[in-house]
Amino acid sequence: MKISETYEQAWGDWHWEVPELFNMGVSICDAQDAKATALIVPQPNGGRRDYTFGDLKALSSRLSNLFVAHGLQRGDRVAVLLPQRPETLVAHIAGYRAGLIVMPLAQLFGPDALEYRLSDSGARAIVTDSVSCEKLTQIRDSLPDLQLVLSVDGPADDGAGGALDFHAELERAKDSFAPVDTANGDPALLIYTSGTTGNPKGALLPHRTMIGHVPGVDFIFDFLPQPGDVMWTNADWAWIGALMDSAMPALYHGIPQVVNPSARFDPEAVFDLLDRYGVRCAFIPPTGLKVMRQVENPRGRYNYDLRTMFSGGEALGTSLMDWGREQLGVTINEAYGQTECNVIVGCCATIMTPPDGSMGRASPGHTLRIMDEDANIQAAGDLGTICVKAPDPVMFLEYWNNPEATEEKFLTDENGDRWLDTGDKATMDDEGWIYFVGRADDVINSAGYRIGPAEVENSLLTHPAVQMSAVIGVPDEARGEMVKAYVILKDGQTPSDALAGEIQNHVKTRLAAHEYPRAVEFVDALPMTTTGKIQRMVLREQEAAKES
Repeated sequence: MKISETYEQAWGDWHWEVPELFNMGVSICDAQDAKATALIVPQPNGGRRDYTFGDLKALSSRLSNLFVAHGLQRGDRVAVLLPQRPETLVAHIAGYRAGLIVMPLAQLFGPDALEYRLSDSGARAIVTDSVSCEKLTQIRDSLPDLQLVLSVDGPADDGAGGALDFHAELERAKDSFAPVDTANGDPALLIYTSGTTGNPKGALLPHRTMIGHVPGVDFIFDFLPQPGDVMWTNADWAWIGALMDSAMPALYHGIPQVVNPSARFDPEAVFDLLDRYGVRCAFIPPTGLKVMRQVENPRGRYNYDLRTMFSGGEALGTSLMDWGREQLGVTINEAYGQTECNVIVGCCATIMTPPDGSMGRASPGHTLRIMDEDANIQAAGDLGTICVKAPDPVMFLEYWNNPEATEEKFLTDENGDRWLDTGDKATMDDEGWIYFVGRADDVINSAGYRIGPAEVENSLLTHPAVQMSAVIGVPDEARGEMVKAYVILKDGQTPSDALAGEIQNHVKTRLAAHEYPRAVEFVDALPMTTTGKIQRMVLREQEAAKES
């Protein structure tokens, strides 16, 4: 994509070019210069270890052969439960090239969250590490489909099915593999996303979603790629925002990317990394930027030279944008999307300046409208739901084994056109600028993570002292929102700070560290509808009244 002078020039004559046969793994590995640097891995001594695209091809070929040797067939699911490290991307590439469906999982997940996703997907294999193998020991008996466990830390006799040594097994496999011919609409990626009711839903994405992401990602990175670009993100590659808006596009464009050396976010270390490894393009969620803002005079102490940065997951706000210009030397581009239809709204500071409060305009190639529940287009400035016209290359195929939820995700207008309903409320002015208002559902957006209250409430109910619970998001300066739980205790239980802490730790260890309620309020009753549903809106209104 060449730099255009205006938004209209970039969008005006846009058309998709999607080949009938397309394999995501081939596009991000085989199609690249084998000698070019793909990954830069920081070392403890301040040095680096580089992986070329040739290295990734050889390693992923070995892993593809290993998957096939263990009986995995086209369409089988392989889970990747790893932090940022080279093996994570090798597993993705190997899965796609073998025609498998890759399912990224966050290491923050506890046994309950892992059990549901691995069981519901029927995952046949998992690539993980020793830390997560310990979690698998607690749920292994309930996962009959899981046949192969590979640990990047070496073999483990841990009850997790006898995890095999990832690297030792790869050494025994051939380093050449003929990629499977996949159609652009064949399934490639399965990412579970939380909702307000029931269990998380698995959004199934096709190989062509790589093509669908590229224009929007190029735009929010101020026309990626440019000479000298080096990519980095601190975000977890299990999240679609980090995986498909940073890691995969860097591979697709053949530009180097720095592998995040630590899950712990140390702002001083971030500035040092930007300096030491010559990062030019970065994706840092708002929570990370807020922590970085606390560092004293970073531009005077570090020699970084960013070209472009984008952030997403929650609104940045004017003060954070001003700090970015002053201390990072860039105008931070905001973007919007969701797992089912990602990076469909964005900004590009090179050619556009959004009005205050706007998160951008429709990304190239995507047709967006603000609609009511009957698929009527709203007038400029009127509140409605962000909807995306189907078909669209970036759009998901379906929810895994859930046709009813898939159908509910779409609206049909009077012309018979189908529109994906994001469920997010917004307005659009007469120039196409979109202003996010709020979620139509109750999903909590904390530090960029979308947290479904139902999953947290279900985890709370497994604590022996809890009779009933309700969960909402409440304002939090650092995270945007934090999880708050309202808990009705069982008879004989007495509210206390100690019990609140015990309940919090219960959720943190059983579900995920980012999902546990950071605030617990003991109550005698919860607001309910006549049909027995919790009225979370009432709870939010009560919280707002406390602040006024």
